[in-house]
Amino acid sequence: MVSEHFQKWNIGLGWFSFAIAFLVYALTVEPTVSFWDAGEYIATSAKLQVAHPPGAPFLQMIGAFFAMFAIDKTQVALMVNYVSVVSSAFTILFLFWTTTNLVRKLMNTEKPSEAQSLTILGSGLIGALAITFSDSFWFNATETEVYSMASLVMALLLWLGLKWTDNLENPRGNKWLILISFVTGLTFGIQFMGFLAIPSIGLLYYFKKHKTVTVKNFIIANIAVVALLLLIFKFSLTYVLKLFGWSEVFFVNTFGLPFNSGSLIMGLLFASIFYWGLRFTKRKGFRNANTIVVSLLFLVLGFSSWLMLPIRASANIVINEGNPSDARSLLAYYNREQYPAPSSPFYGAYYSDKFADDHPEKNDRPKYEKDHKLGKYVIANNYKDALRGSSPKHVGWLPRMWSEQNAENYMRYYGALEFTIKREFRGNTELQEAVQSLRKQYADGEIDAEEYIRFLTDASDYIEVKPPTLGQNIEYLFHFQLGYMYWRYFMWNFVGRQNDEQGRFNGDGEWLSGISIIDNMRLGSQEYLPTEVLENKARNTYFFLPLLLGLIGLIFQLSKDPKQFWVLLVFFLFTGLAIQFYTNPPIFQPRERDYSLVGSFCIFAIWIGLGVYGLFDEFRKWVKPKLLVPIVVVVCFFAVPGLMAYQNWDDHDRSNRYTALAMAKAYLDSTKKDAGSILFTIGDVDTFPLWYVQGIEGHRTDTRVIVTTYFNTDWYIDQMKRKAYKSEPIPSQLTHNLYKYGSRDVIYHAPMTDTRWPIQDFIKWVASDKPQTKVKSLLEKQGRDISSYSEGYLDVVFYPTNKIRVPVNKKSFGDWIG
Repeated sequence: MVSEHFQKWNIGLGWFSFAIAFLVYALTVEPTVSFWDAGEYIATSAKLQVAHPPGAPFLQMIGAFFAMFAIDKTQVALMVNYVSVVSSAFTILFLFWTTTNLVRKLMNTEKPSEAQSLTILGSGLIGALAITFSDSFWFNATETEVYSMASLVMALLLWLGLKWTDNLENPRGNKWLILISFVTGLTFGIQFMGFLAIPSIGLLYYFKKHKTVTVKNFIIANIAVVALLLLIFKFSLTYVLKLFGWSEVFFVNTFGLPFNSGSLIMGLLFASIFYWGLRFTKRKGFRNANTIVVSLLFLVLGFSSWLMLPIRASANIVINEGNPSDARSLLAYYNREQYPAPSSPFYGAYYSDKFADDHPEKNDRPKYEKDHKLGKYVIANNYKDALRGSSPKHVGWLPRMWSEQNAENYMRYYGALEFTIKREFRGNTELQEAVQSLRKQYADGEIDAEEYIRFLTDASDYIEVKPPTLGQNIEYLFHFQLGYMYWRYFMWNFVGRQNDEQGRFNGDGEWLSGISIIDNMRLGSQEYLPTEVLENKARNTYFFLPLLLGLIGLIFQLSKDPKQFWVLLVFFLFTGLAIQFYTNPPIFQPRERDYSLVGSFCIFAIWIGLGVYGLFDEFRKWVKPKLLVPIVVVVCFFAVPGLMAYQNWDDHDRSNRYTALAMAKAYLDSTKKDAGSILFTIGDVDTFPLWYVQGIEGHRTDTRVIVTTYFNTDWYIDQMKRKAYKSEPIPSQLTHNLYKYGSRDVIYHAPMTDTRWPIQDFIKWVASDKPQTKVKSLLEKQGRDISSYSEGYLDVVFYPTNKIRVPVNKKSFGDWIG
């Protein structure tokens, strides 16, 4: 019966897996705001505001739609959280259909028997439910973040790739390619993880078209699909935005057109090119060329969610990170220019560059701003020779250890930097003795990495620090980035987890199997542990069962169809290890990053599903299929998704969590009401819940929240000088020109007086453009040769005292503390 109506059963059980996932996530979803980015995305979704770069406008628009169903303002967060619930449930649906599709292709018969059909469906269900109840995926499914919808895009694209290649010979089969292009375009408005499905889709096409695989065409195909990924991810939207930015400046500055005219002209040019391309290819009967043009058109249409960002940014909304109000600023927003990052994962500067003294100067990017008086775009910064370049001695291959602010931890765990005494000081006996003493004390553990770094800094005039070796960088790559930051998370999901404490090589956050002999060897004796350790809700053990079943599926697929195996392996590697290689994470993150790697966990769940059929295929040699099917499916169900659901439910049930909401309200309530109170925060975890309770629930909107980590940007200062909700603008003597990008990005203290200045006089000095306030004047007074300094450095403001006096209203202060 099942074999005769397999397609109906396949569709029905797919939706059944969707229903299970939806029910589970609906029962365990957080009812309100949670920590980290959730508060920001809820606030910016419900009111269509601008979140942090590189943005997620399509996700926010979907969130705004869901927020419309909230019965009151306290339910908005729950409704937006349901975006993740629904996205995750749909991910399970497409993973089920992908698994059953792949299993059917591994069979040696065109028409499966009844037993085979039942096992195929059981494989799909067990694989889908395994990822449903996995640690990281479940975590993402119950809060507002980009990763649930990104997982949906990856699962959808893989399924669409299978549908496309299954219908290549169909005259209308390319409709799936056009849909793939559109979904790929939408990915730009969610999270870039979705692009990682592209190589596997390309390989599906290659294997379908090339029945005979040679070493040559295999290598060419793999290079081609990676090149296609880079073309779409790194160049497509990037160069579209560059064209719009160039057009905007060109037509406004050259022809005196109104602002945004250049962007409109470029938009019309794009529309004309696509119209001509479609008309020409159709008239000439160039079917493949027409398909390519239509696919590119739908890719660009997918970009269109990005139009929301400049439209809303131009409306001066309260949350407007980066202020991407025109084409050029939108490109800077897309490129995440406000965040520090390594120049390249392959070649660049090491963290030891902080100890170098031969930094060449390099140009900054010219920053264009609107000058409304002139009606033109003007360059706001002195961008020539404005930045410190990297010392040639501290640049090399595989700059894994690149973050200067993490120097102490790099040295603590991966070896101290070597150094030599400069040639001119090698005869200094006292210096040689100090160096020998330092090395001995460090080797003996008498001083730590912090003190070692202090010596390198203090003695920088006398020593030459060497960069970390290639071997140290490779060790860091495999031990920390791939081992600690990927395989540890992988084992959490398919072997077990020790606790929910963040790991920092401190014995916390390790994986745990539940098999004593293995856990004791790795973590020490697990007997007689304190009650709070044993009762940690995140102490989940699966006894290697999900891992073993997945490995069985992996081996089964490899033995049956190496081509199909390669497609999944590439997807697995790109969504796991390749992410860690490309993003090049510095040592120890503010929080665990397993949530960003769920794509690879989804692929392993497919292997878990294949493992079910692999067991059936092996044991049917000895056991009758009619008897074997229920045994294999039932045993695998309870051994993997059943066990994972039982272990993970308690620590993934967020249905009664209100901690972030309570914290945010408590912070705001600690300030005096209607008194012009200002609350300073650091960022993310202590900020975004405040944004939510003020912007969505309207709680204590009289208090101004200032994020100190944003306060070094001109766009944020501009926003703080505008009224937000009920809070008045912050008082400021500085106009935009005095703190715009490239102006007063840094000011230096040059002690010239011990006099304590009133704060007003201090600000007047800092705001002044008089020659005596500039570094150039200071250097000339010191008799320095200023020809060796860049124009940007000479124009920097210095301040002669770091002692200031701030007047305080004693009565108001007394009333507040009383």
